[in-house]
Amino acid sequence: MTHLQKPSPMPFAKYKSFFDRIRIDMHDRTWPDQRITRAPRWLSTDLRDGNQALIDPMTPDRKRRMFDLLVKLGFKEIEVGFPAASQPDFDFVRQIIEEDAIPDDVRISVLTQAREDLIERTVESLVGAKMPTVHLYNATAPVFRKVVFGFDGDGFDETRDIAMRGTQAVMKHAESLLGDADFGYEYSPEIFVDTEPEFALDVVGNVLDMWQPAAGRETVVNLPATVERGTPNTYADQIEWFCRHMPYREDVAVSLHPHNDRGTGVAAAELGIMAGADRIEGCLFGNGERTGNLDLVTVALNLYSQGIDPELDFSDIDEVIRTVTHCNQIGVHERHPYGGDLVFTSFSGSHQDAINKAFVDREKRAQAAGVPIEQMEWDMPYLPVDPKDLGRSYEAVIRVNSQSGKGGVSYLLKTEHGLDLPRRLQVEFSQVVQGRSESGGEVSAPEIWRIFNDEYLPSDGDAEAWGRFKIMGLRTASANIADEPTTKNSETIEVDLLVDGQERTYESRGNGPINALVNLLTEQFDLDIRLQDYTEHAVGTGADSVAASYVELAVGDRVLWGAGLHPNITKSSLKAVISAVNRAVRQG
Repeated sequence: MTHLQKPSPMPFAKYKSFFDRIRIDMHDRTWPDQRITRAPRWLSTDLRDGNQALIDPMTPDRKRRMFDLLVKLGFKEIEVGFPAASQPDFDFVRQIIEEDAIPDDVRISVLTQAREDLIERTVESLVGAKMPTVHLYNATAPVFRKVVFGFDGDGFDETRDIAMRGTQAVMKHAESLLGDADFGYEYSPEIFVDTEPEFALDVVGNVLDMWQPAAGRETVVNLPATVERGTPNTYADQIEWFCRHMPYREDVAVSLHPHNDRGTGVAAAELGIMAGADRIEGCLFGNGERTGNLDLVTVALNLYSQGIDPELDFSDIDEVIRTVTHCNQIGVHERHPYGGDLVFTSFSGSHQDAINKAFVDREKRAQAAGVPIEQMEWDMPYLPVDPKDLGRSYEAVIRVNSQSGKGGVSYLLKTEHGLDLPRRLQVEFSQVVQGRSESGGEVSAPEIWRIFNDEYLPSDGDAEAWGRFKIMGLRTASANIADEPTTKNSETIEVDLLVDGQERTYESRGNGPINALVNLLTEQFDLDIRLQDYTEHAVGTGADSVAASYVELAVGDRVLWGAGLHPNITKSSLKAVISAVNRAVRQG
């Protein structure tokens, strides 16, 4: 196989492969054979990790709106701030405790570095909370030990000592300040993915020996991909190895905190859960430093798309987006999974045609099975989930531009206006729409309706300019010819016809109203007209319903469609004949 690509001028040799940095013997890994069958524990860090990444950190009002949204969505674990880092963070933690804004089943956590003065201040912020957790971290990776902290040698002892003294301080101040609260402890060997696995295990083991996890004693070990380094499978290997070797495993929740520097944070989280982790930390829509934290919305709805209850409620995704955008002052990209404005939209003609056919088929199968369509299994081309499940309408599923085909145009006319165009009319009208959108840009649903009206359904105000003929009045009568074996020419119509601005009354016979009108136009105006196809259907129900008629005519050497709408089915069909003839005359 020929490889035509050439070496790039970029200095790629300065980077070291992650496989050369972290070596784990995982020839017997089991995670590739695992399946995710239920939602993990979720922790939102929007108010801490997400907030510290904002150009304009949240005001108290924006923080409260975010907190209330997280509670409404169903989060039971929320990291609410870094109270020792700033007075606003401390004040916010106090506010939600003192205003009793935290539901009894929601655990709040706060982050702190491993310094006793910061730890004491952090624990003070939690006084009065029913289920508080202190989250302690210290960096354990070689570049931090050697360069950032300047430890001699490998820096193992100094780093371990920081973690131990920090844990001891958390326990001391929690005991003196938090009383009977259901106190929990979380520890993170920060920069876990760049830390030698054996050393990360050593530090965590010593921390747990001091804390003494037990049933009912909330304990979390968080394993952060602080900067995403390797492919998601390497993170899964690290997680499975750690879960195998970590002490107190039955009494400790292993948590993941992936970032998205390589763009694979979601994949890393999913594989990490398969590798044995219990909990995921992240932010709504992936807000966070650099390329962001793990996107909790995507992970949750990925589960949902596999028939797994995410245990979070995103049934009104637009409300979530509005709140997150307001609080973060950052928009959600149009192509963001599940939430973006365009993620359920198809412009491609072939995609639109497939979606349109699948919607029709799904409706037929639901009717045949006697099952409400909402309960039918979702199996649709190009749509991984039903937009209605997220509070979206179907209006945005198909949108039209110059690349669109008959499927998109006909879908919009059917969903917006109830018009079920015959297939050949779909083809014809899509070409009309494309001809008006070749200059680029999207053609909106209202614009498509305007084009359809202009092409097939002129209003009374512009009919004279639109074509030669217009029906002003109509009367029909069926002949009663009992002694004739057929009903040939048994229908009489009397039509008041406006022709080139002059109104006259004409009478004609045929084997039906359409045939009678075709005969009239052929005989009176020397037109060569032949009926090719005719279909009709009702639009709406009850007193407000109208008949939609579609007529395909050969007029001379041209074949064109016409359409008519009217409460009376006969007048609707004759309007469709006039529509096709007028289009032929106009285009001729």
